[in-house]
Amino acid sequence: MRAAPFLAGVLAVLALAAGCGDHSVPPAGAGGQSSPVPQTSPTEPDALSALPAALRPRVPKFPAPPTPTPVTLPADGKAGWFSRIPTTQKVAFITIDDGWSKDPQALKLFQAAHVPITLFLEINAIKSDPGYFKPLQDSGAVIENHTISHPNLKGRSYAFQKHEICGGADQLAQYYGRRPVLFRPPGGTHDATTLRVAHDCGMKAAFFWKETTDHGKVFYQEGHTVQPGDIILMHFRPRFVDDFLAVLNAIHKAGLTPARLQDYIP
Repeated sequence: MRAAPFLAGVLAVLALAAGCGDHSVPPAGAGGQSSPVPQTSPTEPDALSALPAALRPRVPKFPAPPTPTPVTLPADGKAGWFSRIPTTQKVAFITIDDGWSKDPQALKLFQAAHVPITLFLEINAIKSDPGYFKPLQDSGAVIENHTISHPNLKGRSYAFQKHEICGGADQLAQYYGRRPVLFRPPGGTHDATTLRVAHDCGMKAAFFWKETTDHGKVFYQEGHTVQPGDIILMHFRPRFVDDFLAVLNAIHKAGLTPARLQDYIP
């Protein structure tokens, strides 16, 4: 039968389309010193009870992640490139991009879930209210770099890419007291220049993804479950609560636990 292969192809296209290419909110207009990566804060006794009653049963519990085994980074003057962390450990990585939609329940969700999260923030998306993300950082989320204005970097000049990548990192350092060391190119598009510029701007690695989520549904590029080492892409979109809970439950269903992406990058 031809229906199953056709459906798999459609889902693969949807998974890629659910990347950074479409903003739910119209764009607005856009060096600090490094500090240690913040650690997840202790779970507050009432963190789960602070959520609306209908959401509490949808937040799964996870075991602590294992001791990380860092990857090997290239030594050729370029940032590493990963869509999955090469590990057999039963972990997956939650990453959230942009910052356009600022859901008031995000902080309570982060505290109730008590899992490591990486935020790849775009300057134009956050500059209307950069303070919104500070409590998320204080709760344990790590803020990393996603450019100033979200352009397609592939094929652009070194100078153009440097402005976007270095400029984004510098501005995030001013906002949040820590200069990012990880990078996600908008839409995942990049070239050799992107990885060279990222390295020169102090980024150790850049990232694609294996799963995406939108409207409370998880899209898989490979198979029908989250695999060990997979990087999962979310966005700050209007259905943020449903998307975040869908990701948590997909990881839990796969028998994995969320781990901190930064811990796997030496």
